[in-house]
Amino acid sequence: YTVMTCYNYCNGYSLMSYMEYPIILVQELVLIFLVLKYKNLVNTTSIAGFGVYLAVLAAFGLKIVPTVILSILAPLCTPISASSKIVQLVALIRSKDSESISVLTWFLSAFTNFSRIFTIYLDSADLTLLTNFAISTFLSTSMMLATIYYKNPKKDKEV
Repeated sequence: YTVMTCYNYCNGYSLMSYMEYPIILVQELVLIFLVLKYKNLVNTTSIAGFGVYLAVLAAFGLKIVPTVILSILAPLCTPISASSKIVQLVALIRSKDSESISVLTWFLSAFTNFSRIFTIYLDSADLTLLTNFAISTFLSTSMMLATIYYKNPKKDKEV
């Protein structure tokens, strides 16, 4: 989320076109802090690590680091974001049981990703962002369709 936030910011895109990234980023940072606190791992090392993170974030945000680096890093986010959906899709296909999976959730995911394709195309037509959301739309739609297909699993007949 950090890379995509910096990528959008440094390219001068409208904040409303990528607002989900900073929001999710703050949520993730709070979650990481709570996990570290719960495991009693908030110490000098973790605080120093967070300081380094903030320094790198500032370097990108203030354009001290060349923005071409973000152009290299941004496409690498696509496989990372796609990997969790692929793992879930493979698990669903192997189990052939989607009773505990919400079709509505995957519909909303596919729909919001598709709407992001439309808004990005109108706002910037950035190929990196369009590719990222196109892949995400395809995978979310695949999960939704697989969930519908496997909604009523066939039970083995007991003899």
